Amino acid sequence: MECEETRVDLRIPNPDGMKEARKNREILFKLNHTMPMTAEYTELLKELFRGNIGEGSFVSSPLSSMSCPENVKIGKNVFINGNVLFMARSGITIEDDVQIAANAQFISNNHDPYDRMVLTCKPVLIKKGAWIGAGATILPGVCVGKHAIVGAGSVVTKDVPDYAVVVGNPAKMIKTLDKKRFDD
Repeated sequence: MECEETRVDLRIPNPDGMKEARKNREILFKLNHTMPMTAEYTELLKELFRGNIGEGSFVSSPLSSMSCPENVKIGKNVFINGNVLFMARSGITIEDDVQIAANAQFISNNHDPYDRMVLTCKPVLIKKGAWIGAGATILPGVCVGKHAIVGAGSVVTKDVPDYAVVVGNPAKMIKTLDKKRFDD
């Protein structure tokens, strides 16, 4: 995935951003204290993700602290298990039919190693039908390919090809799935 890095200097005041962050924390608190699979819960999910959640998709609570949930786009028929972390300053896109296990982390921003008050940001893309295992971490600028599998606890630092299975830290490809076995 080609993606351009953007930079954000945290020393520059951003009153609108602070207001948005407070609103997000309030919605997140309400969501984490609302009975799942109720109309109220569904409305809070839509509010948190600003309507960017597709039909048939569900995000389990609790949700971890997150930055910029308004930059998360969730496709149709996506299941995201509890305690997911979205650091979405640069955007996180999850296409249709993705499965995400508990405690997964999606991180689109990092800190400049020489000036830690500057965020370096690159978007994250999870393609159709991918499966992200429990506790996996997807780092800035990474694209996880169509129907790919990221093993539990893996740390993904580079793009994952379509139909690949990756495991480890850093994640390495261990096999390729038979694409003929998928209904696309």
